[in-house]
Amino acid sequence: MTKVMQGIRVLEVAQHTFVPSAGAILADWGADVVKIEHPIRGDAMRGLVTLGGQRVNPQRNTLMEHPNRGKRSVGVDISTPEGQQLIYEFAKTADVFLTNYLPQLRSKLKIDVEHLRTANPDIIYARGSAYGDKGPERETGGFDGTAFWTRSGVGYSMSPAALDGPLSQGIPAFGDSTGGMNIAGGIAAALFHRSRTGEAIEVDVSLLSTAWWSAGTAVDQFMETGQVTRVSMPRSGSNPGNPFMGNFRTSDGGTINLCVLIPGPHIRDTFRHLGVPTAADDSRFSTVQALMENWEAASEIIVRQFAEKPFAYWREHLKTMTGQWAPFQSLLDLSNDEQALANDMVIEVEASDGEPLRLVRGPVQFNHAPVETTRAPQASEHTELFLMEMGIEWDRIEALKAANVIA
Repeated sequence: MTKVMQGIRVLEVAQHTFVPSAGAILADWGADVVKIEHPIRGDAMRGLVTLGGQRVNPQRNTLMEHPNRGKRSVGVDISTPEGQQLIYEFAKTADVFLTNYLPQLRSKLKIDVEHLRTANPDIIYARGSAYGDKGPERETGGFDGTAFWTRSGVGYSMSPAALDGPLSQGIPAFGDSTGGMNIAGGIAAALFHRSRTGEAIEVDVSLLSTAWWSAGTAVDQFMETGQVTRVSMPRSGSNPGNPFMGNFRTSDGGTINLCVLIPGPHIRDTFRHLGVPTAADDSRFSTVQALMENWEAASEIIVRQFAEKPFAYWREHLKTMTGQWAPFQSLLDLSNDEQALANDMVIEVEASDGEPLRLVRGPVQFNHAPVETTRAPQASEHTELFLMEMGIEWDRIEALKAANVIA
C-alpha cells in the first residue's frame, strides 16, 4: 500500500482506545508509532478480563489489537527523572507527540507541550480528551460511554421515548474509534501545515466534540428549531410522508431498509420490484405528491409485499432496484459481506499465539491497496532494540533496567 506517513515518527503516551486508535491509523498509513507503556503495568487495556460479557484471551485481546496494531512498545517509567529524560531524547527524533493524559498529570510528569517543545521545538503536540482542553472540566476524564454517548445527547436521540429510560451504548469503543480517526486527520493537517509554514501547532480532539460532529446535522436542526427528535420504536412500515423510506420485515423475521429519499423517479421501478407494478398506475401513488399524501395506504401495500417472501429473496431480488435500500444485518454479518471483503475492510495479522487474527481496517484507502500491518506489540516488546536504535549505550540500558526505569 502507499505509505503516506512513511518517515514520520509518532511518540505515543496514551492508554485505553480513543487516542491509541489514532496511533493505529497513523501506523496503518506508514508512520513509525512508538508506544510508551509503564514497564510493569503496561497499557490498562492489557488487564482486561471481559469485553461485552465475553472472556478475553490475553494473546488475542482485540481491544488491544484494534488500536495498537503496527506499533512498537517501549517500557519507560515516565514518573522518574530518568524516564522523563528518555522521553525528551525520544522526542528529539519524533514529529508528533500523542497523549490522552489529563492536564495535571501531564504537568506532573513533565510531558506537557512546553516540556516537549523544549526538547523539540518542531514537534506537533496532539491531545485527546473527554470534554476538551479548555473550560472548567478540562481536568475531568471520561470514556466514550460517558462523553460520546451519554453527555453529548447521542444516546438520548438513539433511545425511543416509549422506553422507561435511555439505552446504553451497545458497541464498545464506538466513539473512541471515530474520535481516533479525527485525531489522525488533525495530525495529518498539522504535518501539512508544518511542511508549508515551518510552524508546529497543537491538535485537540475530544470525545464530546466527536459526538457532536457525528450528529452535526441533527444538532444544527435542533438548535435552529429548539426541538429534539428521537428514534422511534421498531416496527414494519414506512416513515410518515414517504412510503419508500422505512424498515420492513420479511416472512422469516429479517428486515429490509428502504431509503429512497427522492421517490419521484423511482415510483414505477420500486413497485415493480415489490411485485405490485400496477400500483404505479394508481392515482394515489402515480405522482410524487400523491404518493406522499397517501403514504399510509402505500405503506400497507409495501409491508404486505415484504412479508410474503424471506430475507434472502429480497436481498438478491432488490439488487437491480434503482432506489436505495440495504439489508439490515449485524456487525458479524458484515465480516462476511461480499462487498466489504472486496474493499479490503477486513485485514489479517498474526496474533501472539501464532494464529491469524482478523481486524477492521481504517476507513481511508490509498490507491485501492489493502492495509499491511502487524499485530499489536506485547508490553515493552521493543524497549532494548529501540534504545539501541536511539544510540543509547548498553551500559546505560543495563543501569536503567536495574533501576526499573525501563522494562
